[in-house]
Amino acid sequence: MVNLLSYRKARVVEIEKEEQNISWVKVETDKNISKAINYNDITGTINVDDVVIVNTTAVELSLGTGGFHFVIHNYSNEYKKLEGKGHIMKLRYTPLQIKCLAAEEEDSKYFQFFKNFTSLDNHICIIGTLHSMLAPIVSSLKWFDKNINVNYIMTDGGSLPLHFSNTVRTLKEKKLLNNTISIGHAFGGDLECTNIYTGLIAAKEILKGNVTVITMGPGIVGTGTKYGFSGIEQGQIVDAVNTLGGNPIIVPRISFKDPRERHIGISHHTRTVLSEIAQTAGKVIIPTLEEDKLNIIKKQIQKLKIHKKHQIIYEKGDNIIDAMNHFNLKVTTMGRNYEKDKEFFLTLGAVGSYVIKELNRGGIY
Repeated sequence: MVNLLSYRKARVVEIEKEEQNISWVKVETDKNISKAINYNDITGTINVDDVVIVNTTAVELSLGTGGFHFVIHNYSNEYKKLEGKGHIMKLRYTPLQIKCLAAEEEDSKYFQFFKNFTSLDNHICIIGTLHSMLAPIVSSLKWFDKNINVNYIMTDGGSLPLHFSNTVRTLKEKKLLNNTISIGHAFGGDLECTNIYTGLIAAKEILKGNVTVITMGPGIVGTGTKYGFSGIEQGQIVDAVNTLGGNPIIVPRISFKDPRERHIGISHHTRTVLSEIAQTAGKVIIPTLEEDKLNIIKKQIQKLKIHKKHQIIYEKGDNIIDAMNHFNLKVTTMGRNYEKDKEFFLTLGAVGSYVIKELNRGGIY
């Protein structure tokens, strides 16, 4: 038998930080002190000297969870009663399956919004892949216009608990992000929805923002193969936005500093999505860069005939560093900041710049 999960008993020795839904703690296992995360609304409150069971799998594999174990049981919380409405299960048929009140189910006060829905009416949907795209895009939008209302749909391509995202927490604290929706098996948003279609409807009809940003939570699955990455969902989201009558703005993953050749220029992830996965068209925003770098990008686009399916739009993105500095956002992608991966961030600034122009043209606000 293959063991799919590693776990062990530990004792809580310190509470580093505690919020309503999540606690960061230190635990002792076999005389070693390690960091761990406790989701308070799943495994209950946590205190020093509590004896817990922690999932150690990701740390043992040296995966990008920030070096955290995760509490999956606390012996001090032997009984926990269900509360509130809702019968939609997330993490279904696992030992940690949880129930939520989906915005579209009959017990929800929002049920009729879905029954009466007809169209997104060209609502702007910015579709990214990496969670690190979220804060720069939002900061760029708010830097141009502080009154713009921006909402966020978190897919289940990365982290499933939205509360794991320090980015979302920071953006909401700074009042840069209005509301959140978690879809699929992701959970913890201001609204819960069962899939991308109902998530988009909720963003437009219930939250009523000017712009919706869609991308996965922290983390991305990648295998080094053409189709084996969770960001492939970007193409499916483009099609969902078009099906519902929205306006898909596609964020390409661009870098000239990634050590992996397949991610240089337009990442192979984006190239695959645009050329093969997305069956409908969107607007692909490319930052204006130095001629040699733009030539690489243009050759990638032409080789796969991406320009024949999608509208390619070149836009300045040099607002992005001013925007992030203005809001005091320290953002990195794959461990690289603006100085170390400028083109990645310029892309996000270009997206913000273009969307503001699009909103102004449409007289939306």
